[in-house]
Amino acid sequence: MAPRVLVSDELSETAVQIFRDRGVEVDFQPQLGKDKDKLAEIIGNYDGLAIRSATKATEKLIAAATNLKVIGRAGIGVDNVDIPAASKRGIIVMNTPFGNSITTAEHAIALMFAVARQLPQADASTQAGKWEKSKFMGVEITGKMLGVIGAGNIGGIVCKKAIGLGMHVLAYDPFLSAERAQEMGVTKVELDELLAKADFITLHVPMTDKTRGILGKENLAKTKPGVRIINCARGGLVDEAALAEAIKSGHVAGAGFDVFEVEPAKESPLFGLPNVVCTPHLGASTTEAQENVALQVAEQMSDYLVKGAVSNAINMPSITAEEAPILKPFIRLADVLGAFVGQVSEDPIKEIEILYDGATATMNTKALTSALLAGLIRNQVADVNMVSAPIMIKEKGIVLSEVKRDKTGVYDGYIKLTVKTDTMTRSIAGTVFSDGKPRFIQIKGINLDADVGSHMVYIANTDVPGMIGFIGTTLGAAGVNIANFQLGRDKQGGDAIALLYVDGPIGDEVLAKLTAHSAIRQAKPLVFAVD
Repeated sequence: MAPRVLVSDELSETAVQIFRDRGVEVDFQPQLGKDKDKLAEIIGNYDGLAIRSATKATEKLIAAATNLKVIGRAGIGVDNVDIPAASKRGIIVMNTPFGNSITTAEHAIALMFAVARQLPQADASTQAGKWEKSKFMGVEITGKMLGVIGAGNIGGIVCKKAIGLGMHVLAYDPFLSAERAQEMGVTKVELDELLAKADFITLHVPMTDKTRGILGKENLAKTKPGVRIINCARGGLVDEAALAEAIKSGHVAGAGFDVFEVEPAKESPLFGLPNVVCTPHLGASTTEAQENVALQVAEQMSDYLVKGAVSNAINMPSITAEEAPILKPFIRLADVLGAFVGQVSEDPIKEIEILYDGATATMNTKALTSALLAGLIRNQVADVNMVSAPIMIKEKGIVLSEVKRDKTGVYDGYIKLTVKTDTMTRSIAGTVFSDGKPRFIQIKGINLDADVGSHMVYIANTDVPGMIGFIGTTLGAAGVNIANFQLGRDKQGGDAIALLYVDGPIGDEVLAKLTAHSAIRQAKPLVFAVD
């Protein structure tokens, strides 16, 4: 059955056709996003939801989206999506961070020119029949110092264009390396130095707890007198009231704003001030950008729903279309390793360590870890998945660590999971053979080679004679057929394990008969989702 996608905001016909061409059934209702009740009524019928900014994917809507697997936002901002709610429900949230990068960068440059030369005010005056040539004295861009707060994708484009205009660029970005700054031709500085030296300041950072109000009253006071400030990133990065006071006092010479603390912006302390240019969030509003993000979101959602590829996800590790088929059997392996420990462990888990050895260490381990964690807690939370599992582990306060190392044994690559509780440490390792099927290769430090079946039985016992016969006879008497039988021990008379692949579920009565043997310490039925 083909996956179904609902498009509830305006997307181009070309974007809609991409879904169809890739085997996705698409329902194009571009006005539905404005009708939240109708949208909530039908959203449960779809695997994917493609939106722009009109549709609000609230917690209530997400709760009604019983089959939803992915929300795709055509654009960079996901303020209209309740990401925590989506993550807890296992819904991937994608955006399109690169489709409007050039457009937004160009708008920042345009606002910088408009503020430098007072273009809107001069235009209004001239069209009113005035000829106030002396009133609109501007400043040159060339040779001026531009301070860029956030030198990532969009900020990097702004840096490049500013250098082309003959400006000197200072960049503040904690994630910008000295080598990358040199490649870009910018000077990497701390924020205080940027504030003190820049003639123009432009912001290109996301809204986070650390960036909110980054240009508040205190930092605005540190800026160079006569500075001009541009914000095409996010409302709330700049304290609008504090900026308005700085403009009125003459400390700040002007500002260009495309984003506001409250949008739609019906009022703002910046409105009506001299040499302030305001636009209604037009950063992505070009024909090219709108088409680019629409095409991109259609491609991303189709790739995920059809191929399992994940790109530009806010709440999920990316998996490229090329690596998806290679990664798929190892994701299944990670899931069954987690599921094994989750089913045999009874005490609350305190610590998790995941070892990636050999070839697995070079794979997309973020995706593998997410799959393993999902398997680990599925016994407690039935609807957990790769998106929600890492969040749940963090909420439980469980310590998680990963180790990667070069090949150390006979296998090209394997994954080993170790968990610790207050009373025990348990480990299991597995690999994938050439047939693409997961195999258990070690349990509790005891080597073995076991297929993974839908129904299995794990037995931990003391190594004593006659155990194989006892287990086989007990299961046979209960009508349980054994498809595969693997066992191992650490030493003669020491710890031993048996792992049985059986044809169907094992009942409590059979388990009771097994554990009645004095040498058997644990007998657990296991269920795995194996293709």
